[in-house]
Amino acid sequence: MATIKDIAQLAGVSPATVSRVLNYDSELSVGLATKQKVFEAAEQLNYTKHKKNLPANQATLRLIQWHNESEELEDLYYLAIRLGIEKKAEELNVDLLKETWDSISEREVDGTIAVGKFDLQQLAELEKSQPKLLLVDSDGTAVGIDSLTVDFFSSVQKVVDYFLSLNAKKIAMLTGKEYTKKNRQLLNDPRRLAFEQIMVSEQQEPFAIIEADFSVEAGYSAIKQFLAETSEKPDALFAANDALAIGALKAIQESGYRVPKDIAVIGFNDSSVAKYVTPALSTIKVYTEWLGEIAVETILQLIQTEAPVPRKIVVGTDLIVRESA
Repeated sequence: MATIKDIAQLAGVSPATVSRVLNYDSELSVGLATKQKVFEAAEQLNYTKHKKNLPANQATLRLIQWHNESEELEDLYYLAIRLGIEKKAEELNVDLLKETWDSISEREVDGTIAVGKFDLQQLAELEKSQPKLLLVDSDGTAVGIDSLTVDFFSSVQKVVDYFLSLNAKKIAMLTGKEYTKKNRQLLNDPRRLAFEQIMVSEQQEPFAIIEADFSVEAGYSAIKQFLAETSEKPDALFAANDALAIGALKAIQESGYRVPKDIAVIGFNDSSVAKYVTPALSTIKVYTEWLGEIAVETILQLIQTEAPVPRKIVVGTDLIVRESA
């Protein structure tokens, strides 16, 4: 594991700044660019896969991101996927054109990777305008678009099974709210759907399902309010991403409870900051950089071959147990 000093050296800032950024210190006053340097350095040092020398590829790819820079720093999941895409494109000598939904150019490309969540109207526009299209973190196979997704159901099953192994009787979930960019369509969190189904199959009733935006501050506020208003606490809390979990950790401790003795907490993603918070966060590890690599490899395959039907690649996860559960 990279140290705070390693990250500071790579980012060109002080170790104290790194520590405060990684712990989402609300009183720290640094610019967006500095935060981005720290988070990207942490992700890069967290990703140590050996690179092979592969032959150059002359393809030009478009990367469409639904998150802007500030939103990326609230949810490092997408930042890590982007870094994986960029690294694999550089490794293969692929020209990568990075754009957002609001700034898609007319430049011709061989293929497009669209990362994030998109509504049906957006998907129709993308399919019409992009010659070869791959969705990452969305499932568009129902409308004929190749897709790369995470196995959310088995991931959540790992969380519930672990909590049950701890004899947790009251399991709550902190679920995320997010919307598509163009039409502000509310998206269903697949982790919530999986959680509800799994709890039914285990003949368990969810202790509570709490909603918040996907950010540290929103997670903190939601759990702080929940604990202030409820007469009894949950034994265990599953958060739909690490940002929510980190906010929840702070709220639980400020409310006078101990983690994990009073409330066990598990997040989702295993972002680079998960191991630096106190207590170190137990979480579902999504191999985000590898997801980015697979995206580049897959779109290059799609460019070279014609497939009779769209494909959906589903990648698994691991449960990483640290100090919070």
